[in-house]
Amino acid sequence: MSTAYLIELNLIKRVLEEKGLKQTWLCEKLGKSYAIVNAYVQNRKQPRLEVLYEIASILQVDPKELINSKIK
Repeated sequence: MSTAYLIELNLIKRVLEEKGLKQTWLCEKLGKSYAIVNAYVQNRKQPRLEVLYEIASILQVDPKELINSKIK
């Protein structure tokens, strides 16, 4: 039996938690549905690069802070 796990490609969830912000707040600022933003936050779906930059701008962080650079 194999154990499936999700690799954390983006760090949106961590940044939201560090800043004390909710996904619903990000949905409103980003103009996207909760389902889409939740998929980004849970790493089920990755945002396009343009969207990642927009999220970084909204969260006031460098876009590099939203990308997990420790994946091998």
